[in-house]
Amino acid sequence: MQRLWRSVSAGICAMLLALGGIIFLALPASAHGAMLIPGSRTFLCYEDGITSTGQIVPHNPACAAAIANSGPTPLYNWFAVGNRSGTTSGETVGFIPDGKLCSGNSNYYDFSGFDLANPNWPKTHLTAGSTMEVRFNKWAAHPGTISLYITKDGWDPTKPLTWSEIDPTPFSTVTQPPSVGDPGSISSYYYWNATLPAGKTGYHVIYSVFARTDSTETFYGCSDVVFDGGNGQVTGIGATAPPPTETPCTATYSIVNSWPGGYQAQVTVTNPTTLTLFGWTAGWVLANDETIGSSWNGNLSVAGSLATMKNADWNVTLPPGGSVTFGFTTNQASAPVIPDSISCQSP
Repeated sequence: MQRLWRSVSAGICAMLLALGGIIFLALPASAHGAMLIPGSRTFLCYEDGITSTGQIVPHNPACAAAIANSGPTPLYNWFAVGNRSGTTSGETVGFIPDGKLCSGNSNYYDFSGFDLANPNWPKTHLTAGSTMEVRFNKWAAHPGTISLYITKDGWDPTKPLTWSEIDPTPFSTVTQPPSVGDPGSISSYYYWNATLPAGKTGYHVIYSVFARTDSTETFYGCSDVVFDGGNGQVTGIGATAPPPTETPCTATYSIVNSWPGGYQAQVTVTNPTTLTLFGWTAGWVLANDETIGSSWNGNLSVAGSLATMKNADWNVTLPPGGSVTFGFTTNQASAPVIPDSISCQSP
């Protein structure tokens, strides 16, 4: 079984580098854990994007879209998809609204990006009817019961998950399962053997509910799985993440001001996709007698008549539908000339 665990210190709540900025995180004292096998969306997206510096830079487009929606903080707290506002622990239908199952409608952090319907979520490949060892992270140890549910045949993966799409009877339930490791790390977990539902084929979601018996707190999670005869292999993270298939970015050129012998131009770079873009480059051809004087909001280079502007460090990220602008002044004896076309690409 592919295991992509990395040790994480209990001091993860300290200062972390995140997408070019510094984030200070305070972990809730009751943060518990999430599914490791089969991995939850938050855990596998964390594994997909974590770097040696502690920065999270997702490869997977579904994980990138989740970060664009909710920011990177939820992934540094992948083990905290919980809700403590119930009257009893383990509440499900009527407590967690439809469309918010994968985030648990959390009142800790904004996990709503993990409710998004996206075909690219990292997936664990399984065999229907087989017995497998399930592992649930023990970031903080609490007594309780873990129940696993499965989506019904014919569920609609193009929409956020609803309760009517989940079999109301859990296929596996365990109370006070054995565990290994010390709390506060990926290598600590509860484990038990579960028999997977028979007759399942294709894409499904395994939904986990951890009901604490010592408080009203409950932890929820979605694990995306494919029943294709697999034995726990994980796809869609790191180098195996599916590449974006949409047009990466667009750029529009406009004249802001002009004067005898020159003008000021502005270019707007837009992300028309549903994915977060990490880096952009715009290029255009200068008119015959045109030279660029000053520029801003990017890194300009000119080779002959080709001008190229790359993102600056602080505007490298373009969320879905987002845009940034850069500008420059030119020296040109004739009237301003708008290029016939301006290219835009993202790494």
